[in-house]
Amino acid sequence: MNQIQRLFDIDPWKISTTTLDTTHRRLQESLTAIGNGYMGMRGNFEEHYSGDHHLGTYFAGVWYPDKTRVGWWKNGYPDYFGKVINGVNFIAVDLKVNDTDIDLAKIPYEDFYLELDMQGGILNRSFTVTVDAAKVRFSFQRFLSIVKKELGAIKITAEVLEGAANITMTSKLDSAVTNEDSNYDERFWEELAAGQETEFDYLTVRTIPNNFGIERFTLTAAMKHNASGTYHKEHLQVSKTFTWSLTAGETCELIKEVLVVTSRDVLPEEQVATIKGLYQDYGHDYEALKAEQIAAWGKRWELADVTIEGNPAAQQGIRFNLFQLFATYYGEDERLNIGPKGFTGEKYGGATYWDTEAYAVPLYLALAEPDVTKNLLKYRHNQLPGAHINAQRQGLKGALYPMVTFTGVECHNEWEITFEEIHRNGAIAYAIYNYTNYTGDESYLAQEGLEVLVEIARFWADRVHYSKAKDRYMIHGVTGPNEYENNVNNNWYTNTIATWVLRYTLENYRKFAASTTVALTPEEEAKWEDIIAKMYYPKDEDLGIFVQHDTFLDKDLMPVTDLNPSDLPLNQNWSWDKILRSCFIKQADVLQGLYFFRDDYTKEELRRNFEFYEPMTVHESSLSACIHAILAADLGLEEKALEMYERTARLDLDNYNNDTEDGLHITSMTGSWLAIVQGFAQMKTAQGKLSFAPFVPQGWDSYSFHINYRGRLLFIQVTKNAVRLELVSGEALELGLYDETITLKDEFLLQR
Repeated sequence: MNQIQRLFDIDPWKISTTTLDTTHRRLQESLTAIGNGYMGMRGNFEEHYSGDHHLGTYFAGVWYPDKTRVGWWKNGYPDYFGKVINGVNFIAVDLKVNDTDIDLAKIPYEDFYLELDMQGGILNRSFTVTVDAAKVRFSFQRFLSIVKKELGAIKITAEVLEGAANITMTSKLDSAVTNEDSNYDERFWEELAAGQETEFDYLTVRTIPNNFGIERFTLTAAMKHNASGTYHKEHLQVSKTFTWSLTAGETCELIKEVLVVTSRDVLPEEQVATIKGLYQDYGHDYEALKAEQIAAWGKRWELADVTIEGNPAAQQGIRFNLFQLFATYYGEDERLNIGPKGFTGEKYGGATYWDTEAYAVPLYLALAEPDVTKNLLKYRHNQLPGAHINAQRQGLKGALYPMVTFTGVECHNEWEITFEEIHRNGAIAYAIYNYTNYTGDESYLAQEGLEVLVEIARFWADRVHYSKAKDRYMIHGVTGPNEYENNVNNNWYTNTIATWVLRYTLENYRKFAASTTVALTPEEEAKWEDIIAKMYYPKDEDLGIFVQHDTFLDKDLMPVTDLNPSDLPLNQNWSWDKILRSCFIKQADVLQGLYFFRDDYTKEELRRNFEFYEPMTVHESSLSACIHAILAADLGLEEKALEMYERTARLDLDNYNNDTEDGLHITSMTGSWLAIVQGFAQMKTAQGKLSFAPFVPQGWDSYSFHINYRGRLLFIQVTKNAVRLELVSGEALELGLYDETITLKDEFLLQR
């Protein structure tokens, strides 16, 4: 087990500390990130900080294409590598006391406090400094509005506790920023305009030229203050300076209201005028804006909150993950998806991975309106032309959805990812099934969904090859979900999901043949049927397991417990060659397929495969622990299920994999909710019937949650002695509870 690293106190609704950990400042910044779906930022200080840290502010859908750089170019490589780019730093406010810069990396301070309030999405901070016998208490508060997406609000208060102080605050809009993850020290913005309007100051910037015909983004940021100051202009920066002369007992307050619009929504020539109108519409009462923010988050929490009694760390973990998920994406814009780092860092570059379809869709189905998930599906349908390009670049028919993308065209430059990790194509199809199965709504499946399914199926039918020697279809040269193996043959999960896609597509093509515009030839249908009948699946009869790929059992097999703990995480201690030759598994691979299709397998098959593969799994992917938690719960392995829940729920809060300093693992944060709802509560839906078989983990007293399901809102509460189901709204529902079928009309209580 890796050593956990816990920087913040345990609290059910707060992430707080009284310590500024300068050694792990980047980790603190990641964990106190905030966002509103439109923009977001790491937990950077407003004032200048010269110590090691990672400055990052990001805007949804704003990115830059950069030339793919590899040592040996291979045909089919993407033309460019897409990456999110650091945007205008609009929280910046430099501080001085008696002409001394307030920089916590250089001057003494006391009474430091940092708090992320998850109930309202508000970041608070305070500290006290003494300069020339003047003792001053600074307090900071900021939020990004989930009601008014373009709005960010910052309040800074300075209170003189002793002596006399000249306080100077210089508020900035600063686009002289660089990226951390790649192209160090390179700037991606050029200035177009800057200036002053009657009520605000503004800065307009545009992304630098690119060679790939990708739209250049234009962004205008504006700031309005509650006081009069002196305006300054520098390249890529505008600022305004405010001064106060105070004595003991006196305070000053600066309120900074920022509005940001981008060319995704507003034409560049209209941005300043749009901001002017927004300022007039939004009003300027900070406390009213803050109350509005708290109320809006409260409404989200009414539906989404999971309450846990008896384990405060588990409670904090699930709420932190839900908060960060909804701060990243709440489904309002079908042009957007959920990036693995959200607004918390630049790693992984691209906006979209298969994580969304495999891990995020089930949560959003239950905790948001169906249109939110439908928007995620539309996102992929809209990018079908790009998926055609990806398949063509591999010399194949149909559509290959990208591993990393902003437009639908692949923009990831690692061979084993771009060309081999093609199982992601199956996850896109599975999300269509998941939406249809959960909601009962077949309208998307019958139209846009079938268009996507057929093109994915055509890819699989062209990607397989026929082995005359074995009279079986095979898929060689792939990387499965376990990225600690590359270029393997017949990855069981890949072969399984490819066949499932062909079968599911054929069934629904025939079902909706009268209404769809999609057309299959008789030859295609016959080929697909033959592949379905003759796909090869590696299996070991003696062990009773599905084999991860053809040569997996030839490895030196051993459990993770045989390793020296100092070897973990492997990806930070071993060479890549050593990892690839080992038996150790990064994340669920065979078990990923068993999670998706576990109703197709017996409990004994699930058990044998789980007991074989889990001991060799290092869980160094953020996507791993939740799948194992759910399967362990399904098998009655309650202790293992709880262990895996704790890992997925506090993966970032406790920095399990020693990699959270460069950003949170946003898409995998759904895993803590999945582990509770699909794991501990055993929620399943199949053939239009919802069912539960809950248990309470050891050390917990109870847990409860809401779900939306087919026009109903349900409340489920599980204690050690009882299960309570309540139909909060909607028509009566027949569902399964353990081995019984009940009709839920209002409330049902089962004593155990």
